[in-house]
Amino acid sequence: MKGLSSFFYCFFDLYFLRLSHPVYFPCFHFFYGSWRLLRLPQSTMGNCFRRPAKCAHASSSNFSGNEKPNCKAKQDSTTSSEQTPLGNSSTSFIISKADTSLNGHPKSFVFSDLKNATKSFRPENLLGEGGFGCVFKGWIDENTFAPTKPGTGIVVAIKRLKPESFQGHKEWLAEVNYLGQLHHENLMKLIGYCSESENRLLVYEFMPKGSLENHLFRKGVQPLAWATRMNIAIGVARGLAFLHSLDANVIFRDLKASNILLDSDFNAKLSDFGLARDGPTGDNTHVSTRVVGTQGYAAPEYVATGHLTPKSDVYSFGVVLLELLSGKRAMDDDRAGFVEETLVDWAKPFLNDSRRVLRIMDTRLGGQYSKKGAQAAAALALQCLHRDPKNRPSMVDVLSNLERLPTSNVVSRSAQAKVDHHRVKHLSHSH
Repeated sequence: MKGLSSFFYCFFDLYFLRLSHPVYFPCFHFFYGSWRLLRLPQSTMGNCFRRPAKCAHASSSNFSGNEKPNCKAKQDSTTSSEQTPLGNSSTSFIISKADTSLNGHPKSFVFSDLKNATKSFRPENLLGEGGFGCVFKGWIDENTFAPTKPGTGIVVAIKRLKPESFQGHKEWLAEVNYLGQLHHENLMKLIGYCSESENRLLVYEFMPKGSLENHLFRKGVQPLAWATRMNIAIGVARGLAFLHSLDANVIFRDLKASNILLDSDFNAKLSDFGLARDGPTGDNTHVSTRVVGTQGYAAPEYVATGHLTPKSDVYSFGVVLLELLSGKRAMDDDRAGFVEETLVDWAKPFLNDSRRVLRIMDTRLGGQYSKKGAQAAAALALQCLHRDPKNRPSMVDVLSNLERLPTSNVVSRSAQAKVDHHRVKHLSHSH
């Protein structure tokens, strides 16, 4: 199996990492499609759907390292098919060993340096673990990128791919392909990569505050203030608007709270571009893909048909915005008992009523939020969650609306008490 694995990786390297000009191999798509099918469904659905994990994983790790992870790890005339391999698009990025982050490109690391940077991938440096592999904290020199002793140089987050993971290798390529060429303050910075023998690693900037998921849903964590939540929403919207505004628009495809990481000032950055792909161009209205993503966040038309557009990301953003407002997960088994109910299903009846909408607000805010701001944000979320993607706003419009949200006039405690009373009354009737 090891020899077969080496052959496959060699083929990947020849195709993606060594050619100065992409070449089309007709036989490649058979292998490519077969590898893509290795992603196993994580729900009862037949598509490749991820359930929101309740444990740390490679893309949702708390990069602050304060807590150890709890888990081990039809196409028609208006479509653009997913048969074009990575690197054969207008946004292609061919990796060269000469590229380094010193001149704007990610650096090619040798495996031994990353091993030394993490102290041989010691368990105490483990930040997270999941299907892709593991994420470790490491230390490198800020100028030379050579490994340094813990506490010196700069801290980085290093993803290490499981050698047997073909799907993970494909996602590794996608990350290098996109983050290697796209630079924006609301996208995670890729410092470098390693492609040596069967070792595949990615080196990222370290995000001290970890993931949005941790701050919204982890018990014992200080709740995020209203202004911080809206600033996070604005940061995510800026990142998506940037991706969608490119000449060859990029669809993130897996927006969720665990893929939104926070720096020391709680600025949001999109992470994990493993499922990202180029959007439709020319006269194409969508791209046809196999359904992958996370249940509860994926747009209904994408789940039903596999038709992917930038408006698919808009729907996912609407779900994240609801999470920021309510402090509730997109999918929560405790919310619905034996009946699976999404946050969207639960919240939608309240969103178009300016008075009742306050009942969905996170009680941990203690009423310290703008009533008009909350109502406007909820109305915006409802637009993003429209069943018809044509009726959803663009991310540019979403960003414009968010930046105009009022942030003052917090709800009085007496008014909040009245809201909480109605909330409890509604929940008691719903059971």
